[in-house]
Parts: sequence; structure tokens; C-alpha cells
Amino acid sequence: MHGEVDLTASAEELNRLADAVTEGEGLLSSAPSPGSDALAGTEIKKAAGPGVLVHLDSEHQVLVTSGDTAARVVLADNLRGMASAEDGGHLHIDYFPGHFYLAEGSLPLVVNSLHGGMPTR
Repeated sequence: MHGEVDLTASAEELNRLADAVTEGEGLLSSAPSPGSDALAGTEIKKAAGPGVLVHLDSEHQVLVTSGDTAARVVLADNLRGMASAEDGGHLHIDYFPGHFYLAEGSLPLVVNSLHGGMPTR
């Protein structure tokens, strides 16, 4: 897995992930297809920050998200926004210098709606 992380989940799964991100702890597992490079899960940790750092534990194929409370809350709000999107679409979460809640070195994420493609509105 190189470049961006493609995250597709149900609204319920995205909301569970958002809850774990807000709380600053949790381990959510997934069931990757055999032979795929899909993630085995995601782990959430509290950290001093500043910001949220998203990185891959390649040995375990687990996406690790850590950061300070304020930054985790913003990320969680974005995840909940995609969970509640009823018209499709996706959200790019990419670090750039001066980003207000991502830490330098964070992997880019694409959070996909299960409704697919581009928004219909």
C-alpha cells in the first residue's frame, strides 16, 4: 500500500471509527480479502500532538491514528460527515504545510461514501 489510504465503510462503521477517534483509543478490525493489501484494521491512540498523525503499521497492516484531543475531534467530525452523507461522494484528507489538524507525515486518506461516486446534489 503506497500513497493514499482508501477507506470505504458503512455509516455505522464510520461512526464507530469517529467515536474511537474522539475518545482517543480503540482498535477496530476489518476482514481483508485473502491476497489483498487491504487493512486488517485501525488503531486509535492519544498523543500530545500537535495535530493528528495517520500512519501505517505495515507489519500488522493496521492504520494507526494518534493525536491531541482537539485535532482528533475535527477528524472525527469529518468522518461523521461522510457517514451521514446520503448523496454519495468522498472526502480527501491530505496534509499540507500549515494544515490545521493534520500533523506533517500523515498519510493521505480518501473516505468513501457507500452511496458511491460523486454527490448527486
